[in-house]
Amino acid sequence: MNKTGATMTEVYNHALAAWSISAAWEIGVFDAIREQGSLEMGAFAAGQGLDAASLRELVRVLASADVVSRDPDHEDAVRPGPNFAEADRSKSLFHWMTRGCGELFSTLPDLLRTDNRVGSFYRRDAAAISVACREINAEWWDPVFLPVVNELDFSYVADLGSGSGGRLIRLAQSRPGVRGLGIDAADGAIDVATKAVAEAGLADRITITQGDATALEPRPEYAGVDLLTSFMMGHDFWPRAEAVASLRRIREVFPDLKHFLLADATRTTAYGDRDMPIFSMAFEFAHAVMGDYLPTLEEWGPVFEEAGWRVAGQHPISVPADSVMFHLVPVE
Repeated sequence: MNKTGATMTEVYNHALAAWSISAAWEIGVFDAIREQGSLEMGAFAAGQGLDAASLRELVRVLASADVVSRDPDHEDAVRPGPNFAEADRSKSLFHWMTRGCGELFSTLPDLLRTDNRVGSFYRRDAAAISVACREINAEWWDPVFLPVVNELDFSYVADLGSGSGGRLIRLAQSRPGVRGLGIDAADGAIDVATKAVAEAGLADRITITQGDATALEPRPEYAGVDLLTSFMMGHDFWPRAEAVASLRRIREVFPDLKHFLLADATRTTAYGDRDMPIFSMAFEFAHAVMGDYLPTLEEWGPVFEEAGWRVAGQHPISVPADSVMFHLVPVE
C-alpha cells in the first residue's frame, strides 16, 4: 500500500473488474446469483451457451473486487460477495462507461489531440447507453420523477432524448388514456425504443421518431403535447446562448405545453479528486472529451428566466452527484 491509498496492482485489476461487472450483467450472472443465491459456473456456462474457461476468469476478476465469493471447497460454486448488492445496484453505471463509452475511452490519445477534434470525431454505442440509462432511470431517477409526474394532469407526453423508451412506456401503462411521442437523434436508441414499445403492445399509443432536440422544427405531431420530459441530455442545449435559444424554441414548437420536466446532471464543484462519487467522474470526463459543456446548477436559473420559463420545482437526484429535475412551466 502506498501513501495515496491504492496500489497500481489494485488499480489495474479493478479496471478489469469494471468491464467484468458490465459483462456479468449482460450475460445474466447478477440475475442468477440474486434469484438463486448462488451460481454453479459449469452448469451456468452450458445453459447460457458460454465458454466455461472465460466465465471462470471473469468470476475471478469479480472475486478480486469482492463482488462475488468463490467456495474454497467447490471451485465452480459462486456466491454473493461483500460488494455484491452495491455492484448489482450500480451495474448499469459500469455498462454506460464500458459498453456505451468503451470506444471513446479506448481512443483517448487520439481524441485529446486538437487536430482530431473536428466533425464527428468520436463514437459511442447509443444502444448500450440506452439500455444502461433505462436502469439508471429506474434506480435513481424514477423515484424522484414519478411522485412529481403523478400529480400532473396531462394526456399527451413527449420525451426528448427518449432513449430506450422506458419512460414513455411506464407512463402509458400507468395512464390508459395517455399518448406518447419519443424523440431521439440516435438510430440505435430509436431501434431499441421501437422494439420495446412493440413488445409492450403500445405501438398504437406511442410513436418513436427521429429528431434533434437542439434544433426542433414545428411538426403536426407536436400539437397537443401538454407534458414534455427530457432526462440526461439538458447539457446538450449548451453553451449558454444556444441553451436559451433551444429552450425558447421548445416553447414555440410545442404550443400546448403546460409542464416541462427537465432532469440532468450538473458539473460538480464540491468534491476533491479522490472524493468524486460513483459515475460523476466518468460522466464529466466523457462529456469533456466529447466537447460538451456541463453547466453548474447555479448556471441554469438565469437561462430559464431569459428563455421564458418559470421554475415551479427543483428536485435533487443523487446519481450522478448534483443531478436535478427542474419542473418548468412556460411564462405567459
